[in-house]
Amino acid sequence: MILAELTTQLRRYLQAAAANGDLPRSAAGLTAHGTWRPKVTAVTPVTAATPAAARAPGTYATSLPFQLAHLTGEPPVTAANRVAEALTGLPWISAVRPASGYLTITVTQACLAAAPARIIAAGPAVARSDALAGQELTAPRLPDLALEPVWPQAWRAQHRALLGRLAEAAGASVQYFEGERMPATPSGVWANERTPAAAMACLGADAVRYALARAASPVQSVIEAQLDRPLDVSNPFVLVRHAHADAASTLRWAAELELAPSCPPMPSRPAPVTAALRPGELGVIDHLSWFPERVASASRRRRPVDLTAYLETLAGAWIDCSKRYPALPFGGSGAPAEPAGDLARARYELAGAVRTIIAAGLDLLAVTAPVRI
Repeated sequence: MILAELTTQLRRYLQAAAANGDLPRSAAGLTAHGTWRPKVTAVTPVTAATPAAARAPGTYATSLPFQLAHLTGEPPVTAANRVAEALTGLPWISAVRPASGYLTITVTQACLAAAPARIIAAGPAVARSDALAGQELTAPRLPDLALEPVWPQAWRAQHRALLGRLAEAAGASVQYFEGERMPATPSGVWANERTPAAAMACLGADAVRYALARAASPVQSVIEAQLDRPLDVSNPFVLVRHAHADAASTLRWAAELELAPSCPPMPSRPAPVTAALRPGELGVIDHLSWFPERVASASRRRRPVDLTAYLETLAGAWIDCSKRYPALPFGGSGAPAEPAGDLARARYELAGAVRTIIAAGLDLLAVTAPVRI
């Protein structure tokens, strides 16, 4: 959501500057979609895979000035300074810094801390953006993996279907069709018959779909290695679903103790006291804010595996955060002094946002998100 707002603000600037002659008319067609990168240190290269620990929460960097410089003929640094002037002064932006042609934008802590309530209010639509608006494509519907005879064929069938789902979430117009499949007979004995049908019968559809989505290519050994992992949090499939269930249980217990409403909070409610939030909590919120961009990026790169990687990182961050900064009064010494106070409410909203994002991500992968494990 924050990235969408920044993208919209930049689009308004480009269109206005092109209209009044400050920039070439073609600048109005530029967009920041696909150009956002996490903030990095001077010794760390700018990549989409840069870990969240290498940047401050609520800080985003865009390569848009390089596109602008290509049109104007000016150096990227000059273009970055030009855009920085247009953003400086917005009340929800605390800093705008040009650096080597990139533009680094930091939002206020209040803007970042308000994101969880907005994520909850968005619900499943939180995955959506207009990054691929105007594109049209076709994709097969999700296959019945029990009818796919071999793993490479199962991977390709699901891969094509997931690309359609990701593209649709990113704003593309997708027309679905029924794919052709060869029948297979499930044996139900995964140890003896290493086929998609046997895996579906023994391990369930969710485990198989996640294993296929997590594989970057149709390599049978990689898919089977994921399916053979133990059923504990060392298994990425279990970790992600456990994190969803953990966040859901936080909200359920809070409602049962009458510490928080059972219905999701709305953006119209007062913003939480941002000073009470710890850096680790703000870091989780920052990671949540990248979700629509990560969905769009996975679609552009044709890599559903990028979405599973995002969900696994978020799940690990949430489990660590919820242990260090518990919301519930029985969570330990780190629990809020006031079980229904501002800090507790902010943590309940964070749990709700994590639950919403993980559920939306798993839904795109056609995997269910349990509220109990």
